[in-house]
Formats: sequence, structure tokens, C-alpha cells
Amino acid sequence: MKKFYIFILILFLIFIGIGFYFYKKNNINDTYNAQKISFSQQNISQSDNSSNIKPKSETEISNFSTKIYTKDPDRQNNITITCNSLNDTTIYIGNTFSFCDIVGKATTSKGYKDADVYQDGKVIQALGGGNCQVSTTLYNAIIKIQGINVIERHSHSNTVPYIDKGQDAAVSYGSFDFKFINNTNNDLKIKSSNDENYVNIKILKLE
Repeated sequence: MKKFYIFILILFLIFIGIGFYFYKKNNINDTYNAQKISFSQQNISQSDNSSNIKPKSETEISNFSTKIYTKDPDRQNNITITCNSLNDTTIYIGNTFSFCDIVGKATTSKGYKDADVYQDGKVIQALGGGNCQVSTTLYNAIIKIQGINVIERHSHSNTVPYIDKGQDAAVSYGSFDFKFINNTNNDLKIKSSNDENYVNIKILKLE
């Protein structure tokens, strides 16, 4: 009789253990499902928020072009590299633009070649010849915009053929830079391009 009661007690404990196991398993699954639903809702919320962010419109507010006076292929090559480096640069409200910081130093690893540059009143061959025509074109587009504060600009040592005297902006990495502050009410974007005849700069306002 005693063995019978012991057997019943063991069976009872086994049933309790099995019941507890399934109870815990269901709770774990419910918790996991709840977290999964929560994460899914969070992802939907984030996706909805991102879809509400509208891209800024772009409006042209200034442009300028300079004629390329020589068909030297190395100079053309340099102008193309520099225009590509400059293109789509955004200058945020209150920020300072530096031509040398954006374009960087002219090196052979970037593809630059020797072409005409002006130094001490003489024409010499140096890497990046043609860069000053791009910076000059940009300068003349920028000064048309109200609220632009030009803080650094240099003239060449002699007259250059692509712009009237006193309207150029000479650049030389580590020496001469062209800098301005965007004190307008909008972020600005530079669009720069060239072909065999012209260097073209457009300034867009973002709003």
C-alpha cells in the first residue's frame, strides 16, 4: 500500500513538471512574438518617417562661363578633372568654401598633367595648369550673389586671356586660395562643367 502511494506521488510530480514546462514554453513564444511585432511596427514607423523627408528643390541663381583660349589637350584634361572635383559641392549656410580644400593638390596620381601656368609674370609648365580658369569662372559666378562674403582672392602676376584684368582668381595649393563664406539664407550647390570651348559654372540655391 505504501508503494502505491509513492507511485501516485511520483506520477503527480511528473505531471506537474510537464505542465510547468509547457507553460514556460508558451510564455517564451508569446514574449518573442510580442518583441517581433514591436520591432516590425518600429521599422514601419521609421520607413514612414523617411518617406516624408522631401528633397530640397534646386533653383539656379547665378552662372558664368569663360572661353578656353587653347586646345592644348593636357590643359583640357586638367580643367575636366578640376570641374569634376568641384561639381555638386554644397556650401551650407554660414560655412566657408575653400577651392584648394575641395579640389586638393594637383598630382599625377589624380591624372593631372603639365600645362601653362603663370609664375612671376612668365608662362611655365606645371601640374594643374588650367585650374585657375576654373577658380576664376567660379569667382565671377559667386560675386553675383548677394550675401556672399569673399575672404580670399588673388590676381595673377599678369593679364590672363580668359577674363578681363582684375576679375581673375589665381589658385595654387599651399599658397593662393579662393575662399568665400555663404552668408545667404540658403544652402548653395556648385554645378561645374566644361567642353573644348568653355568652362561653365552654375550656382543653385537649395530650399
